Amino acid sequence: MKLEVKKVGTLTGHSGAVYALEQGASSSHFFSGSSDKFLALWNLDTLQPEKFAAQFPSIVYAICHIPEKQILLVGTSAGSIHVLDLEKKTELKILQHHTSSIFDLKYSAQTNCFYSAGGDGNFAICSLETLSLIKIKKLCAEKVRSIAFNYHNNEIALASGDCNIRIFDLTTLEEKKTFVAHTLSANIICYSPDGNLILTGGRDAHLNIWDAKSYTLIKSIPAHNYAIYDIVFSPDAKLFATASRDKTVKIWDAETFELQVRINKENYDGHVNSVNKLLWTDKYLVSTGDDRAVMVWEVK
Repeated sequence: MKLEVKKVGTLTGHSGAVYALEQGASSSHFFSGSSDKFLALWNLDTLQPEKFAAQFPSIVYAICHIPEKQILLVGTSAGSIHVLDLEKKTELKILQHHTSSIFDLKYSAQTNCFYSAGGDGNFAICSLETLSLIKIKKLCAEKVRSIAFNYHNNEIALASGDCNIRIFDLTTLEEKKTFVAHTLSANIICYSPDGNLILTGGRDAHLNIWDAKSYTLIKSIPAHNYAIYDIVFSPDAKLFATASRDKTVKIWDAETFELQVRINKENYDGHVNSVNKLLWTDKYLVSTGDDRAVMVWEVK
């Protein structure tokens, strides 16, 4: 597979490190959240910000857009989840179930719930109907960093700072499996779109690929020089990308796990600091990080 990667543009406006990216109401729109405490909305067609911005009392670490409800969940470093009504442009509620940073927010239309992962080691489940807490589970003494769903197996999985991956039944929340995934913090978990693979990235800079049925390790790749912070699949599921503290984005073949492209400062005018978050839309791969820049890539 010969890939062509072209930088389409750099979106600037944030005055602090950017930690969160999330798809907007259309494939041309996405949100970003930063340590400058601002949430921005961008247009990928014009490569400009939209007339929408929200400011919060603390750093924005996680964003979850729920198009069915036209609401946006914003998780902050204070452990609060701000619930925004996108239609009325108002704040509906502030939830304070966590005592430390919210590192991930995900929702499931199947369960009609949303889920939060906290720096306090807690995993919380809230109702999308009432926007109130259903359950909170203490998973470990370390940070819970990442949440992923596998609807093929009816599972929800979490990656945490104690190096473990924990897998729960999505309906009952009974624990199905816990396994050590990395020698240092497990930072990110992602299922392949067909539900057959679990991909994890850790502070040990390894990309690990697991069988999603037996939870056995298929391959361990020393993928980066420093911690891996994000993993996303391309819309056609043929590729996936990894983001790292080593300032690079790497694109991999999803079948062979072979490295295809290394996007760095030297070769592609890439990031100059840690790459924290990725978003792969219908048209573009978007990357962002500590250098405050949101970069848009065309991958062919």
